[in-house]
Amino acid sequence: MSREDEQKFQRNRQKIELAPGEQIEGRNPLQEALRAGRKVRQLYILNRANKVSQSDPLAKLAKQSEAGGASVFYVDRAALDSIAISNAHQGVIAIVEEYGYADLDAVLRAEEAAGTSPFLILLDNLQDAHNLGAILRIADGAGVSAVLIPKHRSVSLNAVVAKTSAGAIEYVPVCQETNLTQTVLRLKEAGFWIYGTSDAAKDKYYDVDWKGKVALIIGSEGRGIGEKLLKHCDFQITIPQRGEINSLNASVACGIITFEAMRQRGL
Repeated sequence: MSREDEQKFQRNRQKIELAPGEQIEGRNPLQEALRAGRKVRQLYILNRANKVSQSDPLAKLAKQSEAGGASVFYVDRAALDSIAISNAHQGVIAIVEEYGYADLDAVLRAEEAAGTSPFLILLDNLQDAHNLGAILRIADGAGVSAVLIPKHRSVSLNAVVAKTSAGAIEYVPVCQETNLTQTVLRLKEAGFWIYGTSDAAKDKYYDVDWKGKVALIIGSEGRGIGEKLLKHCDFQITIPQRGEINSLNASVACGIITFEAMRQRGL
């Protein structure tokens, strides 16, 4: 970056005062936020959106946001780059009302009222926002009841998660639990079968029964599921592989297992 560009970057950063709330970036995440009824407080959008036809995607997003009460600011790309968190804002950055975490008991009551068996995904100290976003996308596509994450030592809902989820963040209940081990014990008392992924497991993921009340635990990048949590699993499962590198990305592993489970459950 040249000195002139750096100075422009800093001027843009200083000019922008972001409202409190969650930052989301990209056209699809904003469109899904609007569709889900999330309140948009501020919209920073590429200045060409103020000069093109109202049928242009950027112009439509600006119009929708403004109609919902958002303050809309038309800015240049340097200004957007200066406040972006992800690397793909697509000319759109919005500040929306904070994401509310779901209540697990309320999720389970809703499943009981509907006469359906819950399928939960628990994430043990997942650190990568891209993985969480991808898992939310998987959860939405598979009809998962809720995704549970720990309150501490875990990635939380943010702009990168929202962008990677392609809007699924608006539709999948995410529960933030203080202690996953205690949550697992509570689920077991409620009749859940607990499945955990482990490279050392003997059972293949497609050989076990996924019907009924089920919770699938996916471990963190690198170390997998913690020993304390793993010992409470009713089944330890593995994805057989032929390659030299016996490791899958957490979201990929989650997707493979989740859609097999949903196939057995009649998705």
